[in-house]
Amino acid sequence: MPNPTSPQPMPPAAVPIRVLLVEDHKMVAEAMGAAFEEFPEIDLVASVESLAHGMIAAEEHLPDVVLLDRRLPDGDGIEAIAGFRAVSPSSRVLVLTGDANSAIVARILEVGGAGLLLKSGLLDELITAIRTIAAGDMVIDPELLSGALAMLGGSGRIGPVLTLRERQVLGLIAEGAGTDRIAEELRLARNTVRNHVQRILMKTGTHSKLEAVVHARKNGLLERP
Repeated sequence: MPNPTSPQPMPPAAVPIRVLLVEDHKMVAEAMGAAFEEFPEIDLVASVESLAHGMIAAEEHLPDVVLLDRRLPDGDGIEAIAGFRAVSPSSRVLVLTGDANSAIVARILEVGGAGLLLKSGLLDELITAIRTIAAGDMVIDPELLSGALAMLGGSGRIGPVLTLRERQVLGLIAEGAGTDRIAEELRLARNTVRNHVQRILMKTGTHSKLEAVVHARKNGLLERP
């Protein structure tokens, strides 16, 4: 994944993004670790080769982002997402995989993952994904996200009543939009967008944008006016 066209490091953040890497291919893990050293805002707190060791490391380090290989010697990474969130509730999980389709994305959404990234991608895509997820946004191709949400289906119009603006914000989130795009499209200040997101999370009883999208899709709240 690392390559010579990687993005420029950002100035050190006030609080570095704490990253846990769970990857069983030693050369890939070493290459990622070496690449992360060029980015002062990313703190690789641990690199492990199995789900079992990953759980231990997650509980010990409480990382902001878990980079989780989908296929590991002791199991399926996607099936382990709930376990990582149980031992470190504030962690957001990005699945690294060799292939991707809407069915895989749907599985990730159902268990509370924060995104998916192809392992064949470039270093700049990985760094951007870490920054994006740490900021509270999702990293999923919009086409795959749309297909995944369709697979999840709906169970009728139940749940909290969202305002028109909240439904507009949630609809854009479901399309893969980040804070900047939502602010631009709806002509809102970034802080206003964040306030809408917080109210959506509170009303839906969820803890992340992805959880809110899945909840809304299942309960018929996602239609964007």
